[in-house]
Amino acid sequence: MLKSQRIYLKQRDLSSLELELLQRPWTYSIKLVKGLGVIPGAVGRFDSSTGLRVPHIGWNALQIQKSSAILEGVQGHHVYFVHSYRAMPSNDNNEWVSATCNYGGGFIAAVEKGNVHAVQFHPEKSSNVGLDILKGFLTGNRSDSVKSSDLAENQPLKHASTLAKRVIACLDVRANNKGDLVVTKGDQYDVREHSEEREVRNLGKPVELAGQYYKDGADEVTFLNITGFRDFPLGDLPMLEVLRRTSENVFVPLTIGGGIRDFTDKDGRYYSSLEVASEYFRSGADKISIGSDAVYAAEEYIKTGVKMGTTSLEQISYVYGNQAVVVSIDPRRVYLNSPKDVPFKTVELTHPGPKGEKYAWYQCTVNGGREGRPIGAYELAKAVEDLGAGEILLNCIDCDGQGQGFDIDLVKLISEAVNIPVIASSGAGAVEHFSAVFKQTSTSAALAAGIFHRREVPIMAVKEHLRIQGTEVRI
Repeated sequence: MLKSQRIYLKQRDLSSLELELLQRPWTYSIKLVKGLGVIPGAVGRFDSSTGLRVPHIGWNALQIQKSSAILEGVQGHHVYFVHSYRAMPSNDNNEWVSATCNYGGGFIAAVEKGNVHAVQFHPEKSSNVGLDILKGFLTGNRSDSVKSSDLAENQPLKHASTLAKRVIACLDVRANNKGDLVVTKGDQYDVREHSEEREVRNLGKPVELAGQYYKDGADEVTFLNITGFRDFPLGDLPMLEVLRRTSENVFVPLTIGGGIRDFTDKDGRYYSSLEVASEYFRSGADKISIGSDAVYAAEEYIKTGVKMGTTSLEQISYVYGNQAVVVSIDPRRVYLNSPKDVPFKTVELTHPGPKGEKYAWYQCTVNGGREGRPIGAYELAKAVEDLGAGEILLNCIDCDGQGQGFDIDLVKLISEAVNIPVIASSGAGAVEHFSAVFKQTSTSAALAAGIFHRREVPIMAVKEHLRIQGTEVRI
């Protein structure tokens, strides 16, 4: 027992535990059950029919409701949430509630009574603010430096009031010609230098860069293991070590993608995608990203209309929750003269194609963009949401490495098609590209790689620009 005899009940609402255990991500069936009854009140799922993105993922603001030793100084700052259910404040539980948060209405973000402290958000993923909360809980004393300096510094910039738009740093990791893991960046998915040696483009070491981006203010860090589709993931010990070492010093969410699929090794032993994902989670990942395997699952689901429950997407979502599963979509534009030319969802282009085409559909690819599939990005996004994805990482091969901005037509199409959060990726080359994608689409986050690796645009420059433009961000 801790010296202060406090009980720290993290993550799940006490009264929602049985309800959450009954929840299958791909059915969303709800059975009302009686909770443990420790805290009075009711727990329910966020209502996505009102336009909310569910799960509630990202950095949102706390509203302090009463004096709390561990939450002192947190008013006006963002903390990291990831959940689909929430407990509602009421007269019956008012004496428990120490903080609320607003997402489609107020919900309980923290409770405190006697020696009991519980929070809905993740302090261990809430950067310095969250670490200070944990220190206050463990020792009874919050950091003077954080209270008086870090939390007060630049206070006019820190009027957190709602869910912030996220700025995510992405690190494409693969082995170079010498076998060392390096961070690289592709030009339309080609990561090799245009030289006779065709060496893998080397932009730094993954652990060091991830640590720097955390210090620079990245809201999340994503690792894409782009050799994962060729090498057996559980044998990819260097990548697992990268995750372990990064998680020791980076206290924002970490996502890992690449090679998460069922696999049979050379000795004939079968490993399920769930085993592969579990190894990544144990090594420090908060979310895993599925690419090619999700495309195959979606194709089969669209063909049969049946949710088998055996695909990697469904299994991992069922065991770990859909908030832990990101589906990475890698489409390329196919230009059309008429939307009637294909059976897929098309868009009328803001900028005509190379031959004056007014329309395009977005063909999904697998195996690092090398193989096109008979499914569109729109159809894939709708299918994987049904199968249990909690978030979509939306790339665009045409824009990758070009620095001309995100594909607004694509991002708008997909973010309006689904009720889960969408991360815009590919094409960022200036701070204005971030404000454009947030203003013109309903995307929840924007991801960039090369401009951060090459120090062309600092992360905080992006956030300061967004703040000036009126977009809520975590500073």
